[in-house]
Amino acid sequence: MSPRLDAPRRTTDIRRFSRAERWVHRTTAALMGMCVVTAACLYVPQLAELVGRRELVVRIHEWAGLALPVPVLAGLASRAFRTDLGFLNRFGSHDRLWLRAAFRRDERAASRPAGKFNAGQKIYAAWIAGATLVMLGTGLLMWFTHLTPLVWRTSATFVHDWLALTIGIVLAGHIGMALADPEARRGMRTGRVSREWAEREHSLWRP
Repeated sequence: MSPRLDAPRRTTDIRRFSRAERWVHRTTAALMGMCVVTAACLYVPQLAELVGRRELVVRIHEWAGLALPVPVLAGLASRAFRTDLGFLNRFGSHDRLWLRAAFRRDERAASRPAGKFNAGQKIYAAWIAGATLVMLGTGLLMWFTHLTPLVWRTSATFVHDWLALTIGIVLAGHIGMALADPEARRGMRTGRVSREWAEREHSLWRP
């Protein structure tokens, strides 16, 4: 007996992220979240009074910051992770088209061609990686006060504080965009996405 012609087509899932990649993302997110929360407890008076134990909060903040690069470094042992880093590091002509459409607020999928990662994701990944390194460097200057002159520590504190605020805003935007795309969240949670979503949002990706 032949199948009904009007039966809905079954959606096929495809793999987007390996287990190692998901582990890197989750661990990095947990450490980054710990840094942001402890920073807020250190700089917002109302939170500082509510939490108390400033010395403990400082220590958690310092060690979480030091550990931030560890998941990425460990992830380099994964071939899938290294491959995706290569994708994130390449910016092509289709990425310029994607950005142009984003600036024009053109939501049509056809006007936003993307490989496995779109231009916005590539820019975010590069920015957050650079910001993390700057935060780590300035944090070390603030921690080991006896190793550097006062002007260095003062400058490091200024950069660290304002960059932390910027990171908080950018992370809020990143989380907001993730909340608006359940299929992208499923890809990071389970490693798999629907083929229909991949063809619509990442038309140049060939899994």
